[in-house]
Amino acid sequence: MKNELPNPDWQKQAKENQKVYKRALEKGDRNKMLKALPDLHEEAFSKIDCLNCANCCKNHSPRFKNADIKRIAKRLRIKEGELAARYLRLDKEDDYVAKQSPCPFLSEDNSCSIYEDRPSDCRRYPYTDEDVFLKQIPLTLKNTIVCPAAFEVMQKLLEISNLPAPQTKK
Repeated sequence: MKNELPNPDWQKQAKENQKVYKRALEKGDRNKMLKALPDLHEEAFSKIDCLNCANCCKNHSPRFKNADIKRIAKRLRIKEGELAARYLRLDKEDDYVAKQSPCPFLSEDNSCSIYEDRPSDCRRYPYTDEDVFLKQIPLTLKNTIVCPAAFEVMQKLLEISNLPAPQTKK
């Protein structure tokens, strides 16, 4: 049944498990974990409805690449410069990101007003079906605290990593 979230304390558990997750990502059986990611991704998203959460949109900003800006501006029927001026800022890495949090395109019902044209980072988030999930360890650790699907995938990867799993607090 979709709409399930991990246990109500999943974020607390994710924070407590950061060192264990890091160890699993660094020392676990990478090939075995990589092979499992697509199925783990599907399993997590078969249970979790992003519209019940939207933590990513409330807490992160994607990078808005030039192609994203062009596509979104066209959808909104405004010039690219106007889109950038109204909604975006340059971050420390000179990437365009949203000026505000939550994302200016997040609606009250947690839907995205530009969903079909959303940035590529949004399409890919939380990277649970990509090798990025294993390679970008700081990003993955952060995502396990923000996204219940990333948490679920990471919990399953602990089993696959062939390392001892953390004790679950109830």
